[in-house]
Amino acid sequence: MIGMRERQVLRHVVLPQALRVVLPPMGNYAIALLKDTSVASLISAPELMLRARDLSSEYFMPMHDLFGRRHHVSLHGISPLVPCAPAGATLRTDKQQWKGGSMIDKVDVVVVGSGALGASTAFHLAKAGRSVALVDKAAIASQTSPRAAGLSGQLRRSELMTRLASRAVAKIERFTEETGEPMVFFQPGSLKIARTPEHEKQVHEEVAFGKRLGLNVDLIAPEAARRLVPFLHTDGIRAVLHMRTDVYLEPVQVPLGYARASERLGARLLPETRVTEIVVENGAVTRVATDKGEIGATTVVDAAGGWLRLVASLAGSNVPVVPTRHQLMITVPLPEVTPDQPITRIIDANVYVRPDKGGLMLGGYEKDPVQYDMNRQPTAFRIENLELDIAVLRRLAESVHDQFPIFRDIAVQEHRGGLPTMTADGEHVLGPAPGVQGLYVIGGCCVGGLSTAPAFGEVLAEWIVMGRSPMDLSRMSPARFATGLPEASLLDLCRDQYAHHYWSSATMPKHTAVASA
Repeated sequence: MIGMRERQVLRHVVLPQALRVVLPPMGNYAIALLKDTSVASLISAPELMLRARDLSSEYFMPMHDLFGRRHHVSLHGISPLVPCAPAGATLRTDKQQWKGGSMIDKVDVVVVGSGALGASTAFHLAKAGRSVALVDKAAIASQTSPRAAGLSGQLRRSELMTRLASRAVAKIERFTEETGEPMVFFQPGSLKIARTPEHEKQVHEEVAFGKRLGLNVDLIAPEAARRLVPFLHTDGIRAVLHMRTDVYLEPVQVPLGYARASERLGARLLPETRVTEIVVENGAVTRVATDKGEIGATTVVDAAGGWLRLVASLAGSNVPVVPTRHQLMITVPLPEVTPDQPITRIIDANVYVRPDKGGLMLGGYEKDPVQYDMNRQPTAFRIENLELDIAVLRRLAESVHDQFPIFRDIAVQEHRGGLPTMTADGEHVLGPAPGVQGLYVIGGCCVGGLSTAPAFGEVLAEWIVMGRSPMDLSRMSPARFATGLPEASLLDLCRDQYAHHYWSSATMPKHTAVASA
């Protein structure tokens, strides 16, 4: 039987129908393992969900062994911890021949980019009855989103972002109910740690702010934080914020789940299809040209992630975001780590730590991040071609060695990275693109798009369907930089926003804080 602790941590977990497993209707959970893997790991890569029908060597283990023997997720992907519930058919992407220059003559909306934000938007549009084509130059749900950290942070700089981030967590909690798709997530909450007087004040202000908005947040003593995270040392800690309802999850579940659910609602999925032009006539979108033909559409959603600015330019619009490399690493399994330990963030170091695959994930925001101009990348460039540098993560680990000495000389089992997009003021970009009727943009996630995607995709779909914004989203308007920001200034401001990711406007460098105001 599963204990109360496991029930509190494991929430909506379902088994892909394709695995064809018979479990007792009220029975135990199970874990699918391949015979050629170590019993210390689970089948959890995206291929499990995409190719489950081809598996012939799976066997199953009771759920209590997950905590009894400490099995853990390996690779980034979907962990098939399951109650008996069907979901998750294999994606049926369109591969038939293009007829008359277009496989799809016309749809209501073309969504460009199948990451978390794009797939969420496609699902919510399809749910609202719109015909949708979800187009991606790579495989569906294959680029930055599955390489994300997969953690939420509901307490944000503004009331708007806090409410949207909280709405997103609520949607993750009922993801399976809404989409019919698998969702494994853990909800141990999060800690935010202050090591400087300025950030101690910030933590106090954030707790007061969160309480005003009704969030389950409090200040706790450093010793209480250590009881929640046994490998955390309290040296140098001045204050700790405890947000009790934050979640973490394997990130690929969000875009893959939404893409699969949108397909069941009638959306057409077009992977390996590169958009070459967004045709604009008399100031309005009329169709989308791709390397495989044209699709008629009067509405296009640019959710192209690292390619967002490039795709907007295909319609003659300028959306100044900067793709910025973000990395994380995951250690080998460690005996003290359990899934119910909270996410931990250290403000001044801009470092986060959470449990993952039996070890610890560490990621962060270095002072001089690598920025990309996608116009200068070859057409064939994919996120898997991104050059990574683990020395950056080693330096970040060293910056928090007083609190996390465990990262010294520990082996790493995974190192990954992606290209989230930064904006000059640290806010998302959401809404109509400047100068082009029918073109909408969703991006500028500032390394927070995965966890907010459920809410942001829903809000943008409502905007498109209703013809008006469902709330005041002016601070996220793509047109807010339309006055023209010099490219050098844009790069500098985006760099500063990244390098001070956890800092409040009051504690950030003055020129960056002004841009955020």
